[in-house]
Amino acid sequence: MSMMSEFKDFAVKGNVVDMAVGVIIGGAFGKIVNSMVNDMIMPVVGQAMGGMDFSKLFINLTDNGLTNFDEATKAGTAMIKHGAFIQHTINFVILAFCIFMMVRAINSMKKKEEEAPAAPAEPSAEVKLLTEIRNSLKK
Repeated sequence: MSMMSEFKDFAVKGNVVDMAVGVIIGGAFGKIVNSMVNDMIMPVVGQAMGGMDFSKLFINLTDNGLTNFDEATKAGTAMIKHGAFIQHTINFVILAFCIFMMVRAINSMKKKEEEAPAAPAEPSAEVKLLTEIRNSLKK
């Protein structure tokens, strides 16, 4: 079997295609969550905390005296950006919760499918033959 035909067999399998679709949708969903946190949640939290912009919270690790985030970034100041870390942590928690809810929903659907009664098993050939013999003897 040639390498191209092996690759074709691999690429067309359902799992690979499903995974690719999942990655693409997951990336788009991640952008939605990022936007929700950065553009909707954090501004409200920041406003509730006195107009603070969480994305620009930092600790300056140098002695250059810069306290403005944009100036410190432009100057290449070494800093701990704990505000960005807080935002990324909130993104992760929301994303993890959404994935948990989707997996939970999928698992509950699978359980419902498993609980559906299975069709009765087909009798074996011997049982069919014995049933025919019994029916013919009754006649």
